[in-house]
Amino acid sequence: MPNSNAKLHSNHRGGREASRRELVSRSLQSAQHCLENQDFGTAYAHYLLVLNLAPELKATVKETFQFTLFKWAEELDSLARIQDLFNCYEQALELYPNDEVICNSMGEHLFRMGFRDEAAGYFHKAVKLNPDFADARENFYRVANWLVERWHFIMLNDAKRNLTYLRAIESAVRSGSKSVLDIGTGTGILSMFAKKAGASFVYACELSKTMYELARDVVAANNMEREIKLLHLKSLDIEIPKHIPERVSLVVTETVDAGLFGEGIVESLIHAWEHLLLQPKPKNQDIGAGDYGRVIPASATIFGMAVECKEIRRHHRVGMQEVAGVCLSDSVQFFSPTYAAAGSEDTVEPYTTEKLSRIPGGYRALTEPCQVMTVDFNDLQELKSLAARKPWKLCLPVTEGGILDAVVVWFVLQLDDEHSLSTSPSEETCWEQAVYPVQGLLDYAVKTGDTVMMEVCCQDCYLKIQKISSLPSECGMDFSDRDDTLSLGNEAELCNALAGLQTSTKQDGSTPVCVLESTEIALLNDIAYHECFKAAMSKVLLSLTPSKDLHSMDIDGHGSAINLQEHQNNSSVGVDPDALYILDVSEGFSILPIIAGKLGPVRAYSSVEKEQHQAALHVIAEANHFPKETLEFWLSHLEEESVVLQRPKSDKLWSIIILDVIETSGLIQQEVMEKAAISRCLLHSGGKIFPQYVLVYGMLVESESLLLESAVQGTEPTLGFNIAPFINQFKVPVRVYLDLSTLPCVPLSKPAELLRLDLMNPLLNSPSREVKIQICKSGRVTAIPFWYHIHLDEDHCLNTSDESSHWKQAAVVLDEPIPVQVGDELVLDVQHHKSNISFTVKSSGDSSAS
Repeated sequence: MPNSNAKLHSNHRGGREASRRELVSRSLQSAQHCLENQDFGTAYAHYLLVLNLAPELKATVKETFQFTLFKWAEELDSLARIQDLFNCYEQALELYPNDEVICNSMGEHLFRMGFRDEAAGYFHKAVKLNPDFADARENFYRVANWLVERWHFIMLNDAKRNLTYLRAIESAVRSGSKSVLDIGTGTGILSMFAKKAGASFVYACELSKTMYELARDVVAANNMEREIKLLHLKSLDIEIPKHIPERVSLVVTETVDAGLFGEGIVESLIHAWEHLLLQPKPKNQDIGAGDYGRVIPASATIFGMAVECKEIRRHHRVGMQEVAGVCLSDSVQFFSPTYAAAGSEDTVEPYTTEKLSRIPGGYRALTEPCQVMTVDFNDLQELKSLAARKPWKLCLPVTEGGILDAVVVWFVLQLDDEHSLSTSPSEETCWEQAVYPVQGLLDYAVKTGDTVMMEVCCQDCYLKIQKISSLPSECGMDFSDRDDTLSLGNEAELCNALAGLQTSTKQDGSTPVCVLESTEIALLNDIAYHECFKAAMSKVLLSLTPSKDLHSMDIDGHGSAINLQEHQNNSSVGVDPDALYILDVSEGFSILPIIAGKLGPVRAYSSVEKEQHQAALHVIAEANHFPKETLEFWLSHLEEESVVLQRPKSDKLWSIIILDVIETSGLIQQEVMEKAAISRCLLHSGGKIFPQYVLVYGMLVESESLLLESAVQGTEPTLGFNIAPFINQFKVPVRVYLDLSTLPCVPLSKPAELLRLDLMNPLLNSPSREVKIQICKSGRVTAIPFWYHIHLDEDHCLNTSDESSHWKQAAVVLDEPIPVQVGDELVLDVQHHKSNISFTVKSSGDSSAS
């Protein structure tokens, strides 16, 4: 403080100022001393004191304060002092409210603890504060799906859906429904439809904080902020007159998922009829619409059919008894979560979803579409009876023979008497269909004349279709002379008789059951993946043991049983001192350690965490006559599970370390290059990391579908309402879980190698690269799909775009399409930061990016 100013203060004030400066100075010295002694908690407390006493020092101590905060937060995290950790970050953000680094770090802690919505909010704030902050941008992209779910973009771009809702709402308002409540408003589009139609009072509720704030901005941008009252509430918490003054005459909602009931529409409408809506219109009475309550949608009809679909099958059933020489047989029964949900009392989504029109390999209908049930959303008693209704039987005659893989469900949403929306797989719709995979049968083959049977119920806000089975036609049931109503499953006695005859289920209670994610089952079914790893591991082990146990090496899948038995007998006496150590740190369920154990004298370590998965691997190992010491679980050997990559023993190093490099989604795993750097230090001479290197391939395409799924395309699809600029703040340039084989697109170039990631030789890596791409077809470049060639070594490679691959693909969607002509040359500037790949497209000799 300048001396001229200090002289203006009283002696008392001057003394206080001197004391403040001395305290600040001493605290800074103490903080530095604590940092030198790694006492981060005390150092953090001193910095808090300094910054509260001397805010003018914020810029000076900012970096040291950040370092201290992050170190102290790590300690608190390791001690599970979660509330203290959050308190520290809140204090830090009060001091530095616009610090993108602190916001990003707070988000990372929240994300690791499972608070994804809150984490996404901090990542988004960090990106807004500094759009060039790569760490925050990558984190935000990864969690944006939880912040604003991707279906918002697809549905807002569905002009037919929007127009149908608008027409139904206009009809209701013009017939007298002047007070409207929009339940689950999202962006607020249905509320704005109601106000545009002439509603006098419009209320809208939204539980998601992010979507509520987004709707508030959208409504204000469309000059309706004074005419639409937005409530940051769940509809079940709305009270009269606390939140809205009186009961409304119309509720509009689209809180439905692919299985209709999964977003809680039944529960919210029961509450609305009991507490928020006027009484329904009495039948056969002519009274004004404004005097009674109604709901849009008015009703729904659910349909279903049985299908054959190879893609569904390979994600929900293990289709082989042997994988790369490892016998699975019937030692363990594998099921996907949908099967576990069918018999569970927990609230678990009992179906998965697929857009059948784009499913790889397509599908075949084995039965005619059948009406499963109807529901009247304007009938309170019917809504209340849904959950209490006992399960009922449904029987579908097989009209075309094949493999019974799933029952697929869709619905027709009847908004009113004149307007409806269908989610059928044969319709051009933004909707996916609900898929109930068939699991646990002895025989999945059906032929014409057989019957597919199932049990239907509405439980825990979900439509459940369970106990799916088939009955051969030889049992004597003949549908040929029966009318259509029987084929729709409406004759309960017939269904009960058929159900009583069906006993061909696989689960008998004695065989261990292992529930795997659908991606893990697809991995087990990926033959090329396991055979490729087997061959590559054999090559390494052979090179490391050139004169020992050659015959027991099961390199070609037909190793000598005598020598293998001798190796196992020797191992049972004690651990082979010359055994080679193999570590598999790939995520999820993996049988690679068992495959490795069949190749010779090795100690294979698995990093699976779930007890059920460990038990399944033990059973498989025993079924393959493994010595007990051959397979171990690595995490049980670690004092600190966060440090997975370390020596197997103090005097041993690894022969092979298997890393997860590519996520099933099509993205590169986070921190994979850092893990590779550590792994290289843990290999003995001749040891290898798998994969050794990865090549990224991509091509230029024109795809209207990717544009519609990534951002709202102007005001036309939203019928003139200004929504796009607000929701597009949350667009993510990378689309994941794509199937290039069925993606609607036109290739404009041939595939090209874009980047190399070398895990064994980091000197060959570069964080950026320019690639010239030749245009082979005129059009507009809208996206760059990419995939990987995963090289375990020079001779063994996996292509993640192969039809049998368990991996999906990803694509970068450009902000603006680029018109191109045949013969043009574009330059791609490829950037790799951690797990994020970004592309900047330039015309040849031009510097304009997009």
